[in-house]
This record gives sequence, C-alpha cells and structure tokens, in this order.
Amino acid sequence: MKIFQREQRSLFGEILDWMLTPLLLLWPVSLALTWLVAQGLANKPFDRALEYNAHALAQLVTVQNGRVLFNLPQPASEILRADESDIIYYQVLGPKGELLSGERELPLPPPPEERSFSGDVRLRDAELRGIDIRVAYIWVRVPLPGAPAALVQVAETRSKRSVLATEIIKGVMLPQFVILPLAVLLVWLALVRGIKPLRQLEERIRARKSDDLSPLDHKAVPMEVAPLVDSVNDLLQRLQESMATQKRFLADAAHQLKTPLAGLRMQADLAQREGTSTEELKKSLQQIGRSSIRATHTVNQLLALARAEGGAAVVQRQKIDLARLVIDVVQDSVPRAMDKHIDLGYDGADPGTPGVGMEGNPTLLNELVRNLVDNAINYTPSGGGQPGMVTVRVLPETFAHVVLFQVEDSGPGVPESERELVFQPFYRALGNEADGSGLGLPIVREIARQHGADVELEDARPGSAMPGARFTVRFTASNGGG
Repeated sequence: MKIFQREQRSLFGEILDWMLTPLLLLWPVSLALTWLVAQGLANKPFDRALEYNAHALAQLVTVQNGRVLFNLPQPASEILRADESDIIYYQVLGPKGELLSGERELPLPPPPEERSFSGDVRLRDAELRGIDIRVAYIWVRVPLPGAPAALVQVAETRSKRSVLATEIIKGVMLPQFVILPLAVLLVWLALVRGIKPLRQLEERIRARKSDDLSPLDHKAVPMEVAPLVDSVNDLLQRLQESMATQKRFLADAAHQLKTPLAGLRMQADLAQREGTSTEELKKSLQQIGRSSIRATHTVNQLLALARAEGGAAVVQRQKIDLARLVIDVVQDSVPRAMDKHIDLGYDGADPGTPGVGMEGNPTLLNELVRNLVDNAINYTPSGGGQPGMVTVRVLPETFAHVVLFQVEDSGPGVPESERELVFQPFYRALGNEADGSGLGLPIVREIARQHGADVELEDARPGSAMPGARFTVRFTASNGGG
C-alpha cells in the first residue's frame, strides 16, 4: 500500500512511501501491544496484594473442638475495607461449603485438585453483580480426619487497575504524538539530503554543452549511483565513437562523390563550348553517362552500408536456402561477367541439399553475395586469350553445423598486408584501375557480423604469379535441409 500516489514514479516518493507506510501501519499495532503490556504491568502489584491478603486470611482459619472456625480481628477487617478506588470482598467457606465469613455471593472457583492443596494462591477473573472483579483464592487443609479443604477468597474490583493501565498508556503514547511527526520530518530531511547528489549530477549534465561527450566523474557521486554513471559514460563513449564514425563516413562519402560530380561538371562544360564537333559531344555525353553511373553506384553502396549498419537491432530473420539464393545472384551476374569476358560459374551444393539451410535476412544476404561476386568480377583481369575465372561455391559441413559461402577469382589477389584494410570503407588498393566505390567489402563484413558469421580472405592459389583471392563466409547452418 502506498500513501502517496503519483502519475509518474519518483525515487524520492518511492523511498518516502516505503519508510513512512510501515511506520504509520505499525503505530496502531504499537498501541495495541502497549495496552496489553500496560494491563500486565497494572495487574502485577495489585495481584501481589491480593495474594498477600489471601495468605493472611488463610492463617486465621483454625479448628477448635472439632469445628472449623474463622476469627477476623476488627483491625484486619478495617484494612480490607480501606480502599478508596475499589471495593474489596472476601469469603471463607468451611469444609462442607458453609459460609464462615465474608460475601456469600462471591463466585466459587473450579473444584480443587490434589495439587491445589500445595498452599499456593491462585488468581482468576470473575464477575460479581455485573461488575468485573479479580479474585485470589487458596484451599486450606483442615486437620480433621477425612475433612475436605476450606476455601479462602479475596476479590476486588478493577478500577484502580484500569486507571493505572490508562496512565501507563498516556505516559507511553503521548510522547509518540510528538515524536511521530518529528520522525516524519527527520525522514523527509534525510531523504532530501540523501538524494542531493542525484540533483547535483542532474545539474552537471544539464549544464553541459551539446557537443560535450566527455565522461562524468563517477567518484563525485555516492557508491550506489556509480554504476549508473559508469553506464552513462559507456553510452557517451559509444555515442562519441558513433558520431566520429559518422563524421568520417560523411567526409569520405563527400570525397568519393566529388570525383564523379566534378567529371560531370567538366564534361558538361566541354559539351557547351563553341565549335564542339558532334564526335566530341558524343564523347562528352558518354563520359557524363559513366560518371553518373559511378555516382549512382556510390550512392547505392552508401545506402546499402547505412542500411546494414543501422539494421542490426531490427533485422528480420527467416529460413533460407543459401544455395538457391547464391545461384540466383550468379545467374543475374552472368551478363555483366560476359561483358568483361569472365568465366563466371557455380560449383557447389544443389538447392535443397541437407546443410545449406540457415536463418537470416534474405535482403541483406542477397546484398552480401552480390557484393562479393561484383568485387570478384571488377578485380579479375581478362584477356582474349586468357579469360578470367570467378567460381562461387556453397559448401555444407553438416558435422560442424556450418555452411560455407566462397567466391574465388583468378586475379592478382590481395597482399597479406592489405587484407584487413580492404574491409575499411573507401579503401582502394594502389595501382588498381578497377571501377568501384570501396564500399562493397565493408558492407559484406557488416552483414556477416549481423548474422554471426566470419569473413576470411586468403590466396586461392598460393605461390602462383596470379594467386587470386578466395573470400569465405562461415555461417551457422540450421537443422535439416534447405
């Protein structure tokens, strides 16, 4: 149960609720327990007085000439009656139940047991003429053969007991009416002081400039808040790295687009010169067409990389036959390979073969396969007498529960020192005139990472003059076939 209900959760309010709610709920319980304790404390002294009077009266029971007598002196009788708050009663019954002295209507106790004759005074609560009374009684052995025990009872009303219990309650509870509000105030002030470091942290964060991503000082906050500050610092660091990557990406993209756009502008200026022949105009238009194609390709690759990097959290997966997907991409790439006189072929498992099925995003995987195939076609030289070769494979390894996708070419290969650099955006190997944006392989690595796969680059024919390049992507296979 919460005392203070709010539409929005508040840490201050939550702590205050959990501190004040038990305090206010326990207060009536404390009242009840205090009343019970006060009753016990109030009974003890008066019970001892009753026990003393019962013992005193029991000593006045005597036997003379075979008769049980009770002789109460006048001073003792006056002492029993001398109570300003309560009425005191006594009763003495003989062995046969005859009244020897005292109040006849005083209720009788339970029948005596053998252990009741030990001389101990017993106490009980009873009622006389509709008034609650407290009774002390004792069974007295009579020195007559076969005679039952005599009964001595002393009782009093409970007025002074109630008065004493009430005074104890007042003495305990009245200070609580002052202490409870003071305790609430102290709890409030303690919480205000305890939560002050959070407010100071909030003020420091609000006072920062929008471009200030430096880490927060976790030593300036309480130990309990330090993990939160460390998490914020980790977020700031990742945000800083992301912004730095974006700035670098935009700078590189602007640089890459500058060349084809400058070519477009130059060719357009050449075409507009006076005296330009029809042949020169055609050449300028061809250059404009090539530059626009290159710019379009670069923009498409930039969009593909952005989509791959931004889709990690929302990538939709489904079961895919990797062999079928690769074969479709290879068939689409055959016309382009033929234009470059390159022998493009597929040499791998057939669709539906056990082990070629996997979980993934078909759009992203299609982009991965197409980029590797295009990369091999772009960087594989081909002559009339020595055509280039590009071989694509899908190889299931059922025992290892993986499926391999490979693209192998007959080109010059990639030096070992550059094999990591080629996966960086816009990196282009020196001395290579192949047309490309430098974004295909970064896209491949990012898509593979999102699918939990690794990309390996090695020589296809180590030691040869043209070692070629072999790209291998190792995916986790799903159970069953494609």
